[in-house]
Amino acid sequence: MIAVGFTQSNADHTLFIRKMGYQITVLIVYVDDIAVIGNDTNEISKLKAYLGKEFEIKDLERLKYFLGIEVAYSTKGIVLSQRKYTLDLLSETGMLGCKPLDTPIKANSHLRSKEGEPVDKGRYQRLVGRLIYLSHTRPDIAHAVNLVSQYMHDPYSSHMVAVNWILRYLKTALGNGILFSPTDHMRIEVYTNAYWAGSPDYRRSTIGYCTFVGGNLVTWCSKKQSVVARSSAEAEFRAMAHGICELLWL
Repeated sequence: MIAVGFTQSNADHTLFIRKMGYQITVLIVYVDDIAVIGNDTNEISKLKAYLGKEFEIKDLERLKYFLGIEVAYSTKGIVLSQRKYTLDLLSETGMLGCKPLDTPIKANSHLRSKEGEPVDKGRYQRLVGRLIYLSHTRPDIAHAVNLVSQYMHDPYSSHMVAVNWILRYLKTALGNGILFSPTDHMRIEVYTNAYWAGSPDYRRSTIGYCTFVGGNLVTWCSKKQSVVARSSAEAEFRAMAHGICELLWL
């Protein structure tokens, strides 16, 4: 991926950028798929003309579909979703006609190693891998996907049940995604949480955080802590540390 951009860390910088009128152009490349975005239409036109001279390209005009991610436009902003990707996933797994569920994972669920009967490792890994990619626009399944991905090396039937639970949840709202809307500020905010000793096998806690730039969700994370927290307060402080690191990077 090649990207050129500009970020700002506080309100003073935001005001400075608006006064100076900086122009931003971002070029995203993945194999033979290219997306060009920015607020400098002249620079974008020059870039596309240059690429057209050097390579054989096809200009699809306004971005609508990129690497399985659908882009929709409205008066409120831009929506990123993976509706077709979700439909294809449910169809391929035979879950298109399943009964939908209201939550991405069963309440008070505690997955354990070697619980149940062994299942096909290759199928399990492919399925969880597709769910990981789907979580790029579905932060609501991030925690559930994090849990099932911890058993990709040795999956059992109890883990497959949890995966099927996620699929049934996806049936509830196929087109859910992320809305990016314009705001009058560029504040950076972070929210953190921790699930103390959530792993029965290792007694490690799970941390989670999400960050907002200008009121829009930009990054999120759900992962198992690398050490055992001796109290829920310690787990919360570790989650805060991870969230602050992300905030400082942004």
